[in-house]
Amino acid sequence: MLRIPRDLLEQTWRHLRSESPREGVGLWAGRLGQVSRVIPLPNVDPKPHQNYQADPAELLQALWGLEAAGLELLAIYHSHPSGPARPSPADRSKAYWPVPYVILALESGQVRAYRLPQGEEVGVEVEG
Repeated sequence: MLRIPRDLLEQTWRHLRSESPREGVGLWAGRLGQVSRVIPLPNVDPKPHQNYQADPAELLQALWGLEAAGLELLAIYHSHPSGPARPSPADRSKAYWPVPYVILALESGQVRAYRLPQGEEVGVEVEG
């Protein structure tokens, strides 16, 4: 279960809307499933309207910063600008990190999280 304060979820939505029609990507960080930080990352995929790939250097820098702040990587989020909040075959094939992958569907406003590549859904609770 991931728990995120409403204001941090809104920060995530603002980031992803600003990237549209490209897919946006970023990290949710915190402790014990409680999100306390949103970290937007650049999407460097060659086809950003269809896929996402976080900039590797910025991703590593963000992960080092989390460690220094005593926070954990809780989830990787990305948007589906015109599709459902379900993992695509590309999402499943790229899943590397052992954390939930959060998909935010811009058209429907849905937020869903999955353990990938298996596809097991993880709950997302919005607080406040």
